Amino acid sequence: MTRTTTSRPLRVREIPEGESLRGFIDLQWRINQGDPQWVAPLRMSVTGALDRKKHPFHRHADVAYFVAERGGEIVGRVAAIVNHAHNEFHEEKTGFFGLFEAEDDAGVASALLDAAAAWLAERGMERMRGPVNFSTNEEIASPGVLIEGFDTPPAAMMTHNPPYYEALMEGAGLEKSKDLTAFWLVSDGGPPARLVKGFERALEREGATIRPLDLKRFRQEVDTIKAIYNSAWSRNWGFVPMSDAEFEHMAKDFRPIVDPALCLIAEVDGEPVGFSLGIPNIHEAMRHIPSGRLFPFGLFKFLWYRRRIRGLRVITLGFTPKYQHSGLGAAFYLRTWLSGTARGYDRAEASWILEDNLDMARPLERMGGRIYKRYRIYERAI
Repeated sequence: MTRTTTSRPLRVREIPEGESLRGFIDLQWRINQGDPQWVAPLRMSVTGALDRKKHPFHRHADVAYFVAERGGEIVGRVAAIVNHAHNEFHEEKTGFFGLFEAEDDAGVASALLDAAAAWLAERGMERMRGPVNFSTNEEIASPGVLIEGFDTPPAAMMTHNPPYYEALMEGAGLEKSKDLTAFWLVSDGGPPARLVKGFERALEREGATIRPLDLKRFRQEVDTIKAIYNSAWSRNWGFVPMSDAEFEHMAKDFRPIVDPALCLIAEVDGEPVGFSLGIPNIHEAMRHIPSGRLFPFGLFKFLWYRRRIRGLRVITLGFTPKYQHSGLGAAFYLRTWLSGTARGYDRAEASWILEDNLDMARPLERMGGRIYKRYRIYERAI
């Protein structure tokens, strides 16, 4: 049951530009550090994403950071976001909230979300949706509140939060907008031969080939993937095209951890028509750095435990519109899985997948995957 604390007055304020965000950032540790499944993010990554002057997301968005304070102590936080790129693409007036953290206190959550809603309404927004951190492209952590799957740690870049967050959202008048799912697969003797043959026939039928990323042509490969990405997801719920600056920023972040064998590009007659991105599940190493600080000693721990990573996460997979219902997605999953097991990985998460995206869910189920985590995005009129 969500509690409400009234012994001391609560104050919600916007952090003005120029004031340190350290308290805003630190709260995530205080709220979650007692949870054995939580994996601390890298502080330098969070700090960089929140920097309005440096991170490319802020070039097309307005963001305000709010904290709830009681007795001089920060007990909750939230970001209010107007993503102009989203609203221009979808021709709507939707504001977002994200980076939500709070004590188990309905009053704190409601006050924070009301403050975010008021800020968004002042800027002409008609509804508030979230948590989204900051968008479906910039994943400080994945969108949504974890509502199922608290007994296992999150995969790389995925959200983990206390179980009471669901009640806080509902108590603040928010309703379900969309659920996101995460599938879990384990190596168990490999996929059935009939499944392999079926997926191979899908490739033959479309005249398609699948190849790994070529790191020697990294610059050209990034341009290829960017073109596919902005075409492939254009009809997806919540999609926002990535700007050149955002894509460059993402490519720079991913390059140190990319395994070319897990980043695949599909071609038909030499023309790229799809790609998928899998990465080693670096959370298996990061969970040994609870402070979130790489320096001075965290880096050595990360490098040591990175060698022991046996899980991977399939982050994204998509095709240009002509091939979106061709069955090639199943072939991508299978090729990623076979490449991963050949390199010593024995488990994988495929996430996040919209709850109604059957084209992605069904092939995973055929490969033995099961939904083991569920995340909920909420919204309300403002």
